[in-house]
Amino acid sequence: MKYNKEEKVIVDAYEKGLMKLSTPAKKELEAIKATASKTLVKNKRITIRLYDHDYKGIQKKAMELGIPYQTLISGIIHRYIEGELTSKTG
Repeated sequence: MKYNKEEKVIVDAYEKGLMKLSTPAKKELEAIKATASKTLVKNKRITIRLYDHDYKGIQKKAMELGIPYQTLISGIIHRYIEGELTSKTG
């Protein structure tokens, strides 16, 4: 696994015995779980209009992948925003 500079300092310190892991307090654990839960919640609902051809194509691709078409659309948008999908340039 590749670490950034800060992560490497932490891992090195742990491996040299300069840092020890501790069990989080019950309150800290609840806060961590609440944050993780909020991170996984999709909280915006939108309506979009698609050309019939595109809609049918998305449904077909989703069926081939075995996922709901809404999940496929959401994934495509997410990957585009994260820079994993780019448009073709002529």
